[in-house]
Amino acid sequence: MSGHVGDLSAKQEAALAQFRGNIQDILPGLPAQDDYYLLKWLRARCFDLQKSEAMLRKHVQLRKYFDSDHIKEWKAPEVIQKYMAGGTCGFDREGCPVQYEIIGTLDPKGLLYSASKQDLLKNKFQDCESLREICNEQTQKLGRRIETIIMIYDFEGLGLKHLWKPAVEVYIELLGMFEDNFPESLKYLFIIKAPKLFPVAYNMVKHILSEDTRKKLIILGANWKEDLHKYIDPAEIPVIYGGALTDPDGNPKCETKICFGGDVPKTYYMQDQLKQQYEHSVMVNRGSSQQLEYEILFPGCVLRWQFMSDGADIGFGIYLKTKIGARQHAGEMAEVYPNQRYNAHLVPEDGSLTCPDAGIYVLRFDNTYSYLYAKKISYTVEVLLPDKKSEQTFQELEEQTRALETNHA
Repeated sequence: MSGHVGDLSAKQEAALAQFRGNIQDILPGLPAQDDYYLLKWLRARCFDLQKSEAMLRKHVQLRKYFDSDHIKEWKAPEVIQKYMAGGTCGFDREGCPVQYEIIGTLDPKGLLYSASKQDLLKNKFQDCESLREICNEQTQKLGRRIETIIMIYDFEGLGLKHLWKPAVEVYIELLGMFEDNFPESLKYLFIIKAPKLFPVAYNMVKHILSEDTRKKLIILGANWKEDLHKYIDPAEIPVIYGGALTDPDGNPKCETKICFGGDVPKTYYMQDQLKQQYEHSVMVNRGSSQQLEYEILFPGCVLRWQFMSDGADIGFGIYLKTKIGARQHAGEMAEVYPNQRYNAHLVPEDGSLTCPDAGIYVLRFDNTYSYLYAKKISYTVEVLLPDKKSEQTFQELEEQTRALETNHA
């Protein structure tokens, strides 16, 4: 299918012609050479010729790096095939493919201990290329342009383990790769079954999303099944997501198309830990402790930490101050994360805590039991805030749900 690309102003037509001229050298290596494809790059950068060209040239470099001619044949390591949750299944009412991303059952630590970041990126690139191919097939089949996809993010089971720093960093890279290399490809991004922690998780990755992508993000409430039906025929939605579609053997989860992840068995692990960079260090003298104070301004924030000790184990616990302004001993404060000893000299320790109350939280490194050795602790501590806008959406959806329940009662 070719033909005229539609409603372009004279200025945009001229920009398109000039853009095509500027990229003659890389044009043969692109997956498509038509105006529709080139316009995606121009639109992504608001018809700024220089920025659009820079973006496309960077994409060509990535295609070479991932050896895109052979990307179809590339087989991801078994651990990625079995445990990287998500998949493409069905089409929306206009014929656009639907991609599911399943977050809750993902085991981020297991995957990062078992697969290289390179393979995870290559796998995501392969998925995106495959979606582009499906759009092309749909265009041929339906006789009209299909250029965008629908994404459904299932956040049921999102937990603190998903906020593990190395995992979030890789996830930001994966999202960034989609944003930078597959512009103008997203139709809608639906968020379903998101728990209270979602605004915190979203706040950590939203900086990588373009303004355009953020506008396409729709958080669905308790009626998400009915809401999805407005966009996707139930015959195209797996039974588990409120539709009528099953695998040939009747499986309601459509597991031939969607992988549901799960805990990665340790037999896949290639390493026991990832190399960490720490922002601070502190000496904890023998027979004493060190307290670090963090002010939490409102409930629902998350404290996230990573630390390692030199030479021997260290005690660690978190307390909430009961008196502001004065130093308190552990026994005078409210213990919110039980104090225990960690072999942080062997395996770096990491964790997070959702703070139920505002106040001063004290992270305490405890060496009171050691009469012989001072310990050097290297650590990073962050306070993760929720995204205010999505938190507000949540509250509105909860109120609607309560109103509905009251009416039905």
